[in-house]
Amino acid sequence: MNQKRFTILHSNDMHGDFLAEARGAEGKLIGGLSLLSGYINQVRSHEQNIIYTIAGDMVQGSVIDSEFKGVSTIEIMNYLSPDVVTLGNHELDYGLPHLLFLEKMANFPIVNANLYIKKYHKRLMKSHLILEKDGFSILFIGIITDSVMNKLKSDNEIGTFISLEDASVEVGKICDAYKNDDIDLTILLTHIGFDSDRELAAMLKPEWGVDIIIGGHSHTLLDQPAQVNGILITQAGVGTDQIGRFDILVDDDTNKIVEWQWQLIPINSELTPPDSDLQKFIDSFSQVVDQKYSTLITRMAQKLTHPARGQETALGNLFADILAEGAHLDIVLLGSGSLRGTEMGPVVILRDLTQVFPYDDVLKRFTVTGEQLKRIFAHFMRLAPRRGEGEFFQVSSGVHAIYSDAARDLVLLELHGKPVEDTAHYTIATQDYHFKNSMRNLNLSAEELTTLNGSKVVATSIVAVVDEYLRTHQNLNSAVEGRLVLI
Repeated sequence: MNQKRFTILHSNDMHGDFLAEARGAEGKLIGGLSLLSGYINQVRSHEQNIIYTIAGDMVQGSVIDSEFKGVSTIEIMNYLSPDVVTLGNHELDYGLPHLLFLEKMANFPIVNANLYIKKYHKRLMKSHLILEKDGFSILFIGIITDSVMNKLKSDNEIGTFISLEDASVEVGKICDAYKNDDIDLTILLTHIGFDSDRELAAMLKPEWGVDIIIGGHSHTLLDQPAQVNGILITQAGVGTDQIGRFDILVDDDTNKIVEWQWQLIPINSELTPPDSDLQKFIDSFSQVVDQKYSTLITRMAQKLTHPARGQETALGNLFADILAEGAHLDIVLLGSGSLRGTEMGPVVILRDLTQVFPYDDVLKRFTVTGEQLKRIFAHFMRLAPRRGEGEFFQVSSGVHAIYSDAARDLVLLELHGKPVEDTAHYTIATQDYHFKNSMRNLNLSAEELTTLNGSKVVATSIVAVVDEYLRTHQNLNSAVEGRLVLI
């Protein structure tokens, strides 16, 4: 009987989380890539068969990443030297040509089986990787679905499978073509969200031999992996404050995992010393950024927070109100995921704003009926977006909406104290990104949004609007007011 032990370390949704943070009275350092690298180096020096994987969204979410458009991130990832990586939705944030440039920069393999050049039905990336480790063969397949690949809506040349059913067929195609008796372990690297990972696992045929799904996108923290259809499913939250670790025993004769243990390892200065060489490399990027982004923008009355995407927040209210002011409309719908930080203020420098609000976009205005407006609110306030699958929105002042989980429906929608009437007309504004993906995010088609009065660009840069407002207003304040009530 030939059995081997392997240690699989995995990250996801790192979002340019380069720097450690001091927390607690003792000032213990938490997270950051130099501490993460220190732990990975420690494991690599003590264990024999180490594999490090990243399940998408390496880029976007930090000033350093934004300033260098992901180049800094890929250079640092080259230093971490993952064995295999798959794409997340934010890898497309800087555009398809830039993604292909970043992919050429990477010294590590990036796999994705279901991004296609439509006209030629050719895959954009390498579909899979067979990693040879200590005489064992491990098959990695990368999967992402259209539900999280919204950036592709603006690119007519590139497409992906739109459903989990189609994604499962693609997994089967790769397994049928490349999985044989020499493949000892099969791992899917996905970026579709934890609930979708569970659904996908249930669709996979046992004959395909998938053993593990390592996922991302929903930022899910687990106590232990789920098991569906005999497949272990896991992910490791968000950022670099933790890393997932599998210790498994694989049997070469049966091509099965016969023992496994999984831990979510907290990354901190008590666990491991930082990788000083990597920290010097990161500092070289930080110095450039610090000079540009240390200028003062405003001082607010107090710190405002955005603790979770799936709820009304004080910071979300402020940003939505800023975008609504002067736009001559009833409601601004600001994608909650557009706010990438959990707090801002009271002193706000340019770095703070850029970290919290990194995604610039056009703001578009539409006219909808009251019935359509209720459909929008019922759609984004439902449970799925609150779990990270779909967009939740922050809304401007005057809104009072109540959604019941028990009834699975919107039970009240008022605007400035008056019930929204089905036949009345209302003006709304949202980011162009959400308009291009309107059915998924708003439950209305582009045609429905533009039938009554077309569309109008009310701002070409939402970041510029917020920046200008903050610079010209001091001692701003905001609070959670009950605009969005979830019962």
